[in-house]
Amino acid sequence: MSVLETQPPRFSAEEVARIAAEVFGLEGVATDLGSERDQTFLIDDGEAGAVLKISNLGEDPAVLDLEQAAIAQILRVDPELPVARPLAERATYKNHQVRLFERLHGRAGGPDLDDAALRRYGETHARLNLALRSFFDPAAGRELLWNLEHTPKLRPLLDAIDDSEQRRLVANVLDRFDSEVVPRWPKLRAQVVHGDLTLGNVLLDDRGRITAIVDFGDCGYTAQVADFAVALASLIRGRDEADLFRCARIAVDGYASRLPLEPEELAVLGDLVAARLAMIVAISAWRVRRYPENAEYIQLEDDDSWALLRFFDRIGADTVAHELGAPRAAVATGELARRRADTLGAMLTPLTYSEPVHVERGEGVWLYDTDGRRLLDAYNNVPVVGHCHPRVTEAVVRQTRKLNTHARYLYEPLIELAERLLASMPDDAGLDTVMLVNSGSEANDIAWRIATAATGNRGAIVTEHAYHGVTEAIADLSPEEWPAGYAPQHVVRIPPPGSGAETAEEFEGVAALFLDGGLTSDGIWTPSGAEITGLVQSARDAGGLYVADEVQAGFGRTGRHLWSFARYGVAPDIVTLGKPMGNGYPVAALITRRAIVERFPFAGGVFSTFGGNPVAAVAALAVLDVIEDERIVERAASVGEGLLAALSKLKSEEIVDVRGRGLLVGVELARAELAARIVDRMRELGILIGRTGPRDNVLKIRPPLVFGDEHTAILVDGLRQALEGETE
Repeated sequence: MSVLETQPPRFSAEEVARIAAEVFGLEGVATDLGSERDQTFLIDDGEAGAVLKISNLGEDPAVLDLEQAAIAQILRVDPELPVARPLAERATYKNHQVRLFERLHGRAGGPDLDDAALRRYGETHARLNLALRSFFDPAAGRELLWNLEHTPKLRPLLDAIDDSEQRRLVANVLDRFDSEVVPRWPKLRAQVVHGDLTLGNVLLDDRGRITAIVDFGDCGYTAQVADFAVALASLIRGRDEADLFRCARIAVDGYASRLPLEPEELAVLGDLVAARLAMIVAISAWRVRRYPENAEYIQLEDDDSWALLRFFDRIGADTVAHELGAPRAAVATGELARRRADTLGAMLTPLTYSEPVHVERGEGVWLYDTDGRRLLDAYNNVPVVGHCHPRVTEAVVRQTRKLNTHARYLYEPLIELAERLLASMPDDAGLDTVMLVNSGSEANDIAWRIATAATGNRGAIVTEHAYHGVTEAIADLSPEEWPAGYAPQHVVRIPPPGSGAETAEEFEGVAALFLDGGLTSDGIWTPSGAEITGLVQSARDAGGLYVADEVQAGFGRTGRHLWSFARYGVAPDIVTLGKPMGNGYPVAALITRRAIVERFPFAGGVFSTFGGNPVAAVAALAVLDVIEDERIVERAASVGEGLLAALSKLKSEEIVDVRGRGLLVGVELARAELAARIVDRMRELGILIGRTGPRDNVLKIRPPLVFGDEHTAILVDGLRQALEGETE
C-alpha cells in the first residue's frame, strides 16, 4: 500500500513532546505544523528548538535514508543552501520512524513575493538541482503519485471529483499530457530532486529570500523540469491573471541563470505546470474521501488551483505553453508572406523562390521547413561550417551567459581573434592590423575611408556587376544593386577578370580596386594569377590600394587556401571579411598594414559598438577551429572538384558553361527566364540554389562547406531532372 493510502500518524502534541524527550532528550512544547501523510511538529525548548517528523507507517525506511543522503549531498556540494540539517540518527518509536531536524527561521510566502524574490526563488531551486545532479540512490526510483511522471495515473481518481465541469478540466489536462508530454518524457533530463520545493516547504526573510528548505518527503528521481514545474505552480497560485505569466517568466529566468532549460523542457513546461495543478485537485478529492478528518489541510491549495485550471482552459493550452517558453505554432506560409510584404516589402528584397521557403531549423547542409520537409541547401554561404554547428552555437551560448560588452574594455576573445586572423594571412603580405566590425558592408566602408584618406584619391575600380555592401559609399561600388541609369562618376567598371573581355590597363586618380576573389556577382569566373597581378599593378600605378573582398569567397570556399586571394600570388593592401565569419552570428573584420592606417586621419579613433564583442569573437574563433579540425579547406577543394566534374558531364543544349573553384560553382544557362524556372524547379525537388551574373542566367551553387560527395549526387541528379523537364 502506498503512503498516500496509509492512515497518517495520529499522535497528540503532548505525546510528541514526550517522544522528543524520550528519544532525543529534547524537552519542549510541541506545536503541530501540519502534514499531508506524516506528522511534523515544532519542538520549542526556549532555545534553538527543533522540528520532529513522525513518518507514515507506509513509508519505506530506505526512502527515509534516501532523504538523509540527499540532504548530506546538498550540504557537501553547496553548503550555503539553507537546508534543514538532521540533528540525530533516525529512530523508531512504536513502529514509527522518527527524525529530528534543525529549526530554521523565516516567514511563509505567497503571492506577495516581488520580482526580485521570484528570481531568487528560481535561482535557489536551480542551485538545489545542481547540488543533487551527481547524486543517486536506488530508493529514488520509488513510485510516488506526486511525481509528475505518473500524471496519467490520475485518471482513476477523476471519479472522486464531484463537479462534472471540474472533471472535464482535469481530464483535458490529462489528455494534453498524453499527447504532448509523454512522447517527450524520455528526452528530458532527469535526476534525483527535492520533489516539492513549494512555498509550503520553504521559509523566507523579509526580502523574500529563502532562508529554509524543509521536507524532502517527495524526494525522488524525475525530470528536472517537472521538479521546477512543481515550484512554478506554487509561485503563480493566487496571482492576478494579468500578471501571472510575467511573474512566472521571472522565476524561469532565475532558474535558467544557473541551469538553462533545454528546448524540449521549455516545450513541456506549461503542460507540466497544468499537470501539477490537476494533480493537486485530483489527489485532494481522492484523499478527502478517505480521510475527511484531515480535509482542511488536504484542501489548502484547491481553490487557487481550480482558478488557475479554469484560466488555463479559457486561454488554451498552446497559449499557456508559449507564455512559459514553448515556441509558437508556425504561422501559415501565405499569411507570413503577406505580413512580410505589409511590414517590410517597401524596402526588403523579394523572396527567392515562387514558393517561399518557410524554414524552421537547420542542420549541416540541410534546412527543414515548417512541414518537416528537408531541403538541401546549396545556396547559403553564411553557415560556412554548416547550419547550427554545435561548436559555434555552444560557444555563442556560453559566452552570452558569461559576458558581452564592447571593445573599450579588455577581454581575451577579441585579442585572440585578431591574432588568429593575422596568423592566417600570407607571411609576405605584411598585414599586421585588424579592425573588427559587424558586417562585410561595414568592413568595406572603413576600407574605402582608409583608401581615400591614405591615397588622397577618390576613384574606385570595381567589376561590372560587383557587390560589396549596402552603406551609402559602398552601394556606389556595387553595380549589382544600382537602379537603372545610376552611374557614379568616380567609379570605373571593368569586365570581370577571367571572362575573356578586355580590361583597360591605365587608370587615373584611383583610391582602391575592390575585388571579390570569386567574382560571385559577376557570374563566378576563374581568372589566372597573371590577370589579377596585372590588374592590381595597374591600380597601384594609378595610386590606388588593392582591397581583397573575402566576404563571399573567403574562409576556404574556393579550396586550397583559406583566402581566395592567396591563389593569385599578390598581397592585398586591405582584406575585408564578413558573412561566413561567425557562421551566422554578425561579425566581420578589416585587415591591413599599420603603415597604411597611420595615413588615415581617424586612426586610433575608429570604434564599432558591437564590433568584436566577446560573443561575436568566440563565434568567429569557433569557426576557425572547426575549419581547421574538420579540414574544411581541403574538403571544399576535393568535393568541389567532384561537383565541377559531375556538372560538366550533364548533357543539355541549355548549358553554356560550367565554371568555378572549390564550392563556389556557376552553371551558365542560355536564358535568364530558363534559369529562373530551373531554380524554382530545384526548390520543388528539395534543393536550394540561386542565380547570379549581369543577365541573371548563371545558376549559383555555393553550399555550406560541409557539403559532401553524397550531396553532390543529390544536387546533380536534381539539376538533371530539372533540365530534362524543360525539354519534355
